[in-house]
Amino acid sequence: MSANDSPSGQQTTTSASLDAVRNATHDSAFLKACRREPVPHTPVWFMRQAGRSLPEYLKVREGIAMLDSCMMPELVAEITLQPVRRHKVDAAIYFSDIVVPLKAIGIDLDIKPGVGPVIAEPIRSRADLARLRDLTPEDVPYVTEAIGLLTAELGATPLIGFAGAPFTLASYLVEGGPSRNHERTKAMMYGDPQLWADLVDRLAEITGAFLKVQIEAGASAVQLFDSWVGALAPADYRRAVLPASAKVFDAVAPYGVPRIHFGVGTGELLGLMGEAGADVVGVDWRVPLDEAARRVGPGKALQGNLDPAVLFAPTPAVEEKTREVLDAAAGLEGHIFNLGHGVMPNMDPDALTRLVGYVHEQTAR
Repeated sequence: MSANDSPSGQQTTTSASLDAVRNATHDSAFLKACRREPVPHTPVWFMRQAGRSLPEYLKVREGIAMLDSCMMPELVAEITLQPVRRHKVDAAIYFSDIVVPLKAIGIDLDIKPGVGPVIAEPIRSRADLARLRDLTPEDVPYVTEAIGLLTAELGATPLIGFAGAPFTLASYLVEGGPSRNHERTKAMMYGDPQLWADLVDRLAEITGAFLKVQIEAGASAVQLFDSWVGALAPADYRRAVLPASAKVFDAVAPYGVPRIHFGVGTGELLGLMGEAGADVVGVDWRVPLDEAARRVGPGKALQGNLDPAVLFAPTPAVEEKTREVLDAAAGLEGHIFNLGHGVMPNMDPDALTRLVGYVHEQTAR
């Protein structure tokens, strides 16, 4: 699909350059696994692979605030490429943060070290919804520029676009920052269901627009992170979250790129997360992949799911636990190896490099 006839009607990457990216990455192991096609080896990438575990990341980020770094195209490109160079992973993930689109539309927020995103004026009333305006490509020119730089460097390695899901974004906006119990979020969801529905619907529009910008710039797949949705029971997810998540996936469906959905603590929600429209469902380490496949049902690839803490064990133990994941995935239609959550800041980068090599070696067809 060219930018000139893109679903959003925006002029971004030229038709020829976008087609070249699609052609270069089409037969990659990662995209084949997403499409549930035969692969030369199980593809590997890691959530948070670009970041605090890498000394080269700490060096280039020194003295630069997180949100500022997300708006500097050359820095974003460098950080995104670092784990591809070091670990030889099968896909890059665009370096960003889930609150970037909120910042781009004028929400007063900051990412405080050791805390996370903090919202100056939380969304608590219907009047507050007016602050959530539409996001346009002109709000995030640095995204288009960074992805252009990346696709030129990545060649046949696919780039995964990135966004936060409506529920998780809503929880930050309503709580004013990270929350352990999501008291205010659930109070709105249960106490004013129409306001809640309007909030997550608005966030779905913003998120869909943010993912469209990334796809039209050259992203080969997209992942929707719903970090906090594991706090919900299935009935609440179906009623209060699934429609908004489905709206995001529907917004990018015309592009034909694989759509990945991931959350933490979502063992009871896996089937519903697939139902929302994902082509690939991410699984954390709490549910074995063969059981996860039963819960999700046919027609979906799975991604995961080594416990990140395993990487702190000696190499033989890491390989043993990795083998368990690979054995559980043996009968899947499509499998992308990943951790069950993100790379930890104090993780040894060499352990990740060894893990990529081990998975590639053990699964070579």
